[in-house]
Amino acid sequence: MESSLLLILIIALLAVAVIGIGVGLVISSRSKSSAPVVEAPPAPPTAEAPPEVEVVEAPETPAAPVLEKPEGRESRLVRLRQRLAGSQGGLGRGLLALLSRDRLDEDTWESIEDTLLTADVGVGPTQELVEKLRTRLRVEGSPEDPRAVLREELLNLVGPDMDRALQVSGADGRPGVVLVVGVNGAGKTTTVGKISRILVADDRKVVLGAADTFRAAAVEQLATWGERVGVDVVRGPEGTDPASVAFEAVKEGVDTNADTVIVDTAGRLQNKAGLMDELGKVKRVIEKQAPVTEVLLVLDATTGQNGLIQARVFSEVVDVTGIVLTKLDGSAKGGIVVQVQRELGVPVKLVGLGEGADDLAPFDAGAFVDALLG
Repeated sequence: MESSLLLILIIALLAVAVIGIGVGLVISSRSKSSAPVVEAPPAPPTAEAPPEVEVVEAPETPAAPVLEKPEGRESRLVRLRQRLAGSQGGLGRGLLALLSRDRLDEDTWESIEDTLLTADVGVGPTQELVEKLRTRLRVEGSPEDPRAVLREELLNLVGPDMDRALQVSGADGRPGVVLVVGVNGAGKTTTVGKISRILVADDRKVVLGAADTFRAAAVEQLATWGERVGVDVVRGPEGTDPASVAFEAVKEGVDTNADTVIVDTAGRLQNKAGLMDELGKVKRVIEKQAPVTEVLLVLDATTGQNGLIQARVFSEVVDVTGIVLTKLDGSAKGGIVVQVQRELGVPVKLVGLGEGADDLAPFDAGAFVDALLG
């Protein structure tokens, strides 16, 4: 009996032990599954090349515009005389061919008159020239050379003794003021630019006034001329009072000790009285600061009688002191020089023979006549 109880007790103890071991294993398994997961710290980043940075260069300072160097006076004159001789020689050759005939009959003299009139010499000057030629060459077999006679008489007709110097200097420390007038299309604004080049080539300080405020294109064109040779241009908004722009241009010239101020003016049709009155106003306003030393009338050499009509009207308003003949590179229209001088009593001072920037030169009577004769 006792042995049986002892056996049962041993079996019970073994069962308890087995159960305890099983419970312990379960608890251990649960503990492991519920433990927090600790992540490994990330590996330190490997060293890499720095990202590429776009380098934005600072904007360069705009380079100063390259100024053009105008052609010198002497070389310009030589070149323009050659061009004039090439384009105008037809008139002289035609006259010489007629005067060199063995017999100068009435038909020949009529042909000479027609040639001169076609060249825009004008009726009065033509009759005067033909009469002098007839007097000197009427004797058949005259020892006088027809070419020498024609040259001498043409030179007298053109007026070799007229003062053709440009009045571009002022007095009492003030600048000379050049007022440029003429109808649109005659080359007025271009002439202003070309005159500025001539003066810059002579080492003069120049200010330009863009007083043709009715045409924005004229203002821009003048500004371009100024940039090319380093000349200041005074301008205002389109439609600004031209007189106020002219006033400011002269003021700028006085303040900066400029040698010369050149004022471009409106060039509407001269038969509009209001516009001509405005031109007179521009001149009066300018002279509140400095006297106008030169008034240049720009005429298209190919316009003939229309050019003379323009010349008369402008001279009545602003007292023209000199003439600029543009487009004298035409065929045989050089006679307008004689006619317009006779009409106004003022000299041709400058001639334009082409579209180039330096195709403007002082008028020389001897060189002009030689060019006519070819």
